[in-house]
Amino acid sequence: MSVSAIPEGYHSLTPYLIVKDAEAALAYYAKALGAAEVLRMPMPDGKIGHAEMKVGDSHFMLAEEMPDMGFVGPASLGGAGVSLMLYTEDCDALFAQALAAGGEQLRAMEDQFYGDRAGTFKDPFGHVWTIGTHKEELSPEELTQRMAAACG
Repeated sequence: MSVSAIPEGYHSLTPYLIVKDAEAALAYYAKALGAAEVLRMPMPDGKIGHAEMKVGDSHFMLAEEMPDMGFVGPASLGGAGVSLMLYTEDCDALFAQALAAGGEQLRAMEDQFYGDRAGTFKDPFGHVWTIGTHKEELSPEELTQRMAAACG
């Protein structure tokens, strides 16, 4: 029986989030983003050693901080070194849901020069998310012109 190099239902790139209090993170992502839990692997001490969730057609993984192994999250580092982009049909509704669940708005939801409607928030665990809906198809030339205009 042959095994696929990329598991069925996954994409080539899968974000892996490290958090303090993975149990709370699983509950937050379910409430804030409508994420479905796919897998949970608790360690003997009850902390989450590995978990997987799915939003739309995309999986992401997460685990509890393990500082002795060098795995620490944004809360311990003093900020996130990466941001996640989540496309959805109704960005306004999902953004409001994420904020109502405890997210902190960093950039208000608005139409962007690059053809998306998008807003950015920080989740309670320090990860930064941008939620957007693609509204316009633009050529590279149009993008360049709009960026120049947006930057003054």
